[in-house]
Amino acid sequence: MQSEPQAFDRVLSSMCTDPHPAARDAAERFLATNPGDPGTYPTVATLEDDAIEQLGEIAGLDDPAGYITSGGTEANIQAVRIARERAGTRTPNVVMPESGHFSFRKAADLLGVELRVVPTDDDHRTALEAVRASVDDDTAAVIGVAGTTEYGRVDPIPELGEIARSVDALLHVDAAWGGFVLPFTDYDWQFAHAPVDTMTIDPHKMGQAAVPSGGLLVRSPDLLDALAVDTPYLESTAQATLTGTRSGAGVASAVAAMDELWPDGYRRQYVRSQNNADWLADALEKRGYEVADPTLPLVAADVPRSTFDALRAKGWRISRTGTGELRIVCMPHVTREMLASFVGDLDRLEVRASVPVASDD
Repeated sequence: MQSEPQAFDRVLSSMCTDPHPAARDAAERFLATNPGDPGTYPTVATLEDDAIEQLGEIAGLDDPAGYITSGGTEANIQAVRIARERAGTRTPNVVMPESGHFSFRKAADLLGVELRVVPTDDDHRTALEAVRASVDDDTAAVIGVAGTTEYGRVDPIPELGEIARSVDALLHVDAAWGGFVLPFTDYDWQFAHAPVDTMTIDPHKMGQAAVPSGGLLVRSPDLLDALAVDTPYLESTAQATLTGTRSGAGVASAVAAMDELWPDGYRRQYVRSQNNADWLADALEKRGYEVADPTLPLVAADVPRSTFDALRAKGWRISRTGTGELRIVCMPHVTREMLASFVGDLDRLEVRASVPVASDD
């Protein structure tokens, strides 16, 4: 096969990034191991314990439990599954903001759970009064997002925890993207900040591990019991994961990346990414675009569709929010030089669009 993977030099919309060199090397070395069979592959099973311990430290969980998933979608599905099994009702529902990831729609469909979607406020965070009005005795889980996919917003997690507790529901926090930058901010989002029961946090996003490497954390190991199935032909007796065979690449690369970068390397990277986002937001505002304040390293701006399409035609990998804004994620591979080149192309397109067409008269 002669094909080569796409370079990251014009990728501005992905929440995945070029892995750290140590993570890349670890992924290759553990590619053929299977943490789903810890009796046969004890080394990678031990590494998974290390990964969960480190993720727990990042997320403020003193006695962490969980496992390395294929990504945020699997972790979110498993969190809803835990909530459903615990709820003790035949008609469970889950309440989430409209900013929630589309994986929750998959979860609701797969698990037969009613998904109640509530609006967000003017700052794109979940509207608490709408959540209060939507929960009831059949609510299995309340979902908050710590680093939304479209605007990088952090929901009021402690308040959502209070609402969840008022109806004996679980609180799940989707910090798939935000989990590796939020420790260096003043937001209240961790297990230590609120009665969080389950959390999604992905090393293969801002954690700079190789894909696939997601994470599911739970406050107490007994929550995983709701997921466990017997495994009679393996040396282990039960398994709580969604998939059976899993490559050890994700586990090993997550440990390698966190060993290299937590906490100082991630702190430096957050500062760099946030500075880039602020620089880009300012550049776009100076050019007359309306820009959502980048509270985390993600920029959304009202660039016209025609300009967006022209930028895509120039090879920029960009995307749009659900309401049509240009969306750029300042991941570790995104440099100031890349952003300056992007803005330069934007300027040239706008100049071209403003030049009047000569008349035949």
